[in-house]
Amino acid sequence: MRLKDKVCMITGGASGIGKATAERFAEEGAKVVICDMAEEAGQKTAAELGVDFYPVNVSNRQEVQMWVDSVVEKYGRVDVLINNAGVLRDGLFVKVKDGELIGQMSEENFDLVIAVNLKGVFNCAQAVAPSMIKQGGGVILNTTSIVGLDGNFGQTNYVASKAGVIGMTKVWARELGRHKIRVNAVAPGFTLTEMVKQMPEKILEGMVAKTPIGRMGEPVDIANAFLFLASDEASFITGVTLRVDGGIVVGT
Repeated sequence: MRLKDKVCMITGGASGIGKATAERFAEEGAKVVICDMAEEAGQKTAAELGVDFYPVNVSNRQEVQMWVDSVVEKYGRVDVLINNAGVLRDGLFVKVKDGELIGQMSEENFDLVIAVNLKGVFNCAQAVAPSMIKQGGGVILNTTSIVGLDGNFGQTNYVASKAGVIGMTKVWARELGRHKIRVNAVAPGFTLTEMVKQMPEKILEGMVAKTPIGRMGEPVDIANAFLFLASDEASFITGVTLRVDGGIVVGT
């Protein structure tokens, strides 16, 4: 019961890594509150795990603030925030054929990914921080990605957002440490979420081939990393980005 009676908020908690984290935290005694834009899936997960669910768009500051205020009003505090919500809109930066431009990543897709993956993390952390300061401490954990460290083909927007999350994690660790708030990030490798499972078998085999440990990650692998970093066992760890990737080598 490493998180007994801790109030833990998890964004993107309806499925995948967020759901696995909610389940692990609940098993360890936490009072878990999840949010997601997928309302039906969120309600289903909440009923299944016995946690609270709120429909929230993390890129909307007003919705985020209302969510945080509601949780603080109900529980009186927030001990852990997991910034996990994210979206993908992959595409080549520029696509050229026979020397002619035939396509490029749209401004719309760039803005959307930055709004959710980067601004959303900013919104949630900034909304929660005052309560954590007032209560004398807390933990903020951000989901980044190995591609935020290594880059990846066709993911200019996603890589930019995840690299930005790593940078914000370092800044907040410095700024909030004096208030006994620890801030860390987890960088998953290829992980078998529902979305990834729908990819062609050949693509999945390629992911495994690049992972020295010989398998893809399971959502619970990432959840266990969050659990450790959220617990008092990690009380002297802040400002780090923990790779949970099976030793992956990202190629070109």
